[in-house]
Amino acid sequence: MAEPIEDEIQKEVKAHKILIYGKGTKTMPMCGFTRETMQFFEKYGYPYELIDVLSQPTKREALTKMTNWPTLPKVFIDGTFYGDTDILDPMEKKGEMEPLLKKAFGK
Repeated sequence: MAEPIEDEIQKEVKAHKILIYGKGTKTMPMCGFTRETMQFFEKYGYPYELIDVLSQPTKREALTKMTNWPTLPKVFIDGTFYGDTDILDPMEKKGEMEPLLKKAFGK
């Protein structure tokens, strides 16, 4: 029997310190916001995972309900949902991003 989609999402979130649910793949992002979010994390140099939910409407819908966030991408850092670059950019400007990532990666 297939596991509920919410359980699958929880496993993915736990498996990656930085997880982006977006449109497309790392080699072929399918929207500017997903690409922008990838570039945001690339400048910090920490590994991240991108999971394409464009091809998985059930997962996309479940994520929207779980996070109460209607748009993609959806970013999780160290198991916590943060939204997208609309939230991450102001955090970065306040100097909150680097300490958060260092803590997530135990640096």
